[in-house]
Amino acid sequence: MKQVLLTGASGFIGRHAIMPLVERGYHVHCIYRVTKPKDMVEGENVTWHQADILKKEGLKEIFNSFSFSYLIHLAWDVTPGSYLESLHNYDWLIASLNILQEFAESGGKKVVYAGTCIEYDVNYGYCVENLTPTKPLTFYGSCKHHLQSVGEKYAGAAGIDFAWGRVFQPYGPYEYPSRLVPSVINSLLKDKPAQCTSGKQFRDFLHVADVADAFAALLDSDVRGVVNIASGNPVSVAELVMQIANILGKESSVQMGAIAPRYTDPPFIVADKTRLQNEVKWTPKYSLHEGLMNTISWWEKRRLQ
Repeated sequence: MKQVLLTGASGFIGRHAIMPLVERGYHVHCIYRVTKPKDMVEGENVTWHQADILKKEGLKEIFNSFSFSYLIHLAWDVTPGSYLESLHNYDWLIASLNILQEFAESGGKKVVYAGTCIEYDVNYGYCVENLTPTKPLTFYGSCKHHLQSVGEKYAGAAGIDFAWGRVFQPYGPYEYPSRLVPSVINSLLKDKPAQCTSGKQFRDFLHVADVADAFAALLDSDVRGVVNIASGNPVSVAELVMQIANILGKESSVQMGAIAPRYTDPPFIVADKTRLQNEVKWTPKYSLHEGLMNTISWWEKRRLQ
């Protein structure tokens, strides 16, 4: 059976990637840092390991104990409100390069790393791999882009396949409550007004289960290089918010324009999905409406627990 190491397995995207990998015939080795979450996926082909991947000795122990032919690296600190300019991005950059080195030296075959849409020059709006210029404006984006550039060259020299999935706007169960979709849902569930910006910004939203499944498909393919992980469909923030309100029957509780937009907030960020669709041969399972229904249901159940 194919052995894959999955970092960030207890995180927002990672926890949704375990079963898609198992279904593709992988034995998934998942890493947790301190305490294994109680609600994580278990099974015959899922093994959990405790390791601090920010420390080289923790990494060496994992790679010396097991032989992984495949690796998906999703782990990173993306705490809302701090991660974009946090100095910890540098720590994750160094750790991510160390992981790649250990993987290559242990005989690994293919690696998939998670990137971000804000590596692109967002002034272009429509993002096409290997065509749209890259110009990250945040420390997070800069560290991710440096990792992609150096990692791809290192992997090529080491003789392993390297793919880089640029994530756009994921949403769904287990998202940080302060982010857009959960904050609107929870405000409306509590019969409080959902205060938003004007909502004129266009984004590329994709349910987190689809994001995770796309990473599994990318690993399982022969595709290398940068691939956008996105729906390819431009949706305004206002439309997204009103869809949530419509599902809950609380349109009158939405207050568009109540929050001033950030001056750095680009008006349009949407992906070209050609590589993902035609080369990886992947399409999403969730429509936007279905994804929002699923997410609302998850938050409703969580409130009752």
